[in-house]
Amino acid sequence: MIRTLQTLVYFALYFVVFVLAAWALIDAVTRPPAAFVSAGKRTKNFWLAITGASTAVAFVAIPPPLGFGAMSFLALAAAVGGIVYLVDVRPAVRPYSGRRGGRRGQGGGGQPPRGGW
Repeated sequence: MIRTLQTLVYFALYFVVFVLAAWALIDAVTRPPAAFVSAGKRTKNFWLAITGASTAVAFVAIPPPLGFGAMSFLALAAAVGGIVYLVDVRPAVRPYSGRRGGRRGQGGGGQPPRGGW
């Protein structure tokens, strides 16, 4: 019983890391390359490589019902790659993406938000 619960929790944690990394990869793919340069971040290709590698490692680390269960010790690095993109790069790149990205009531004026990490 406890072993089954531990296995489910283990699977859920690794699956969450995979979804997080995949979300970061999909978001990086949809952003224009100029947005990364305008925001003062590394290039789009750099972030595609980081998030792509994070997604691949996270998938391989998922336990056997869905993934391979190999290299599970690298899942932490995969989580870090996805989290850094989603927390730092995505908010900086969003104003330069040329689409409506932001919450309502955030005042606009065409100026990107200042501050951050």
